Amino acid sequence: MAIKRAICLAGGGPAVGLSIGALERLHREPDIRFEVWSLACIGAWLGIVWNQAAPGKEVETSVDFFRGIFRPDDVYEKFPVAAAFAPDFEAAAENALNFVLDSNSYRNLVIPEAIKAASEEIVAFSRDPGKWSQANLNALILNQVLAVNPVSRFMTSLMYKSATKGLSRVFYPDSAFLEQIDFKALYQPGRPVLYHNSYNLSDQRLELFSNKDSKYQPISAETLCACSALPYIEEPVTMNGKVYCEGATIDTVNFEDLLTNHPDLDEVWVSRILDRKQIRRPENLYDALNNLVMLFAATTSEDDVKLFKYHLLESGSTVRVVEIPVAHNINYDWSWSNLDRSIADGRIAADAVLKAYRTGTPPPSAKAVSKNK
Repeated sequence: MAIKRAICLAGGGPAVGLSIGALERLHREPDIRFEVWSLACIGAWLGIVWNQAAPGKEVETSVDFFRGIFRPDDVYEKFPVAAAFAPDFEAAAENALNFVLDSNSYRNLVIPEAIKAASEEIVAFSRDPGKWSQANLNALILNQVLAVNPVSRFMTSLMYKSATKGLSRVFYPDSAFLEQIDFKALYQPGRPVLYHNSYNLSDQRLELFSNKDSKYQPISAETLCACSALPYIEEPVTMNGKVYCEGATIDTVNFEDLLTNHPDLDEVWVSRILDRKQIRRPENLYDALNNLVMLFAATTSEDDVKLFKYHLLESGSTVRVVEIPVAHNINYDWSWSNLDRSIADGRIAADAVLKAYRTGTPPPSAKAVSKNK
């Protein structure tokens, strides 16, 4: 009897190469095919790009697409921003102008009582050498200088309180970047069932989108961008009057309703790509921002898998979970070298899993896979 399989491709941004490499290796096995794809964030981009590709061109199409998002190493070195993360310069200028022209923007810029209290604090500080420390000086500059100065108050409010809602914007109806993806191909006969998630901020609920399951809204360029609209990094996407952001903030691996929608599944393969051991000590703000984003996602994805396995155990389910080990030696650069390294590591990890799967031996750990490279 044929085995019905699902694969879950998790979020993880620049670690996406691990899933590309895993899919490449798994695709070589003629008897390993996935009828259901459950996707989150960058995993949704990969799953959709992979499944809209011409048959036999899945690997080539996916690698080419993501190399367009990553940058050559020499370019990335002094411009560490993914090619897809372009700010909406026109909207940012319009938002700034609207803020400047709004009379409410000038309310409470000058607060005499706060200025008087700050002046007294500055005088008291200058007279007390016992308070002259780096920590106290920094706090003084922030609270008794910048916080009460009308100019710094205006500039700070302009930066944080204009209508700009993210550092970048991904969805545009006429985007050449999105036009690379043939969304109509996802609906052709013979294509697997795809799901991706996104968080509905308006109704405060996680929602699924699908190419074949009529219970959900159909997958489109708009839903895909909503799926990966990480708060602060990318501005949210408005669809049908509802505001959406990245679903991986809630369910990084997207197990949501997987077994409810497909109770006849025999196996669930998981490529979660993020792990706490990938997190390194930050050397600069770039590293620190990566840690802020990826540390929560790594721990959430680990917990998601543990909870899913626990749910299967408690419910007495016979579904087999096949987890592909996560490489630890990658970084979070959107550079070609990191993409290539991740693809190679993903391929090696999937190969080790397949050997264990074929022989019925215990699945390898990430540590064991790295030792055998």
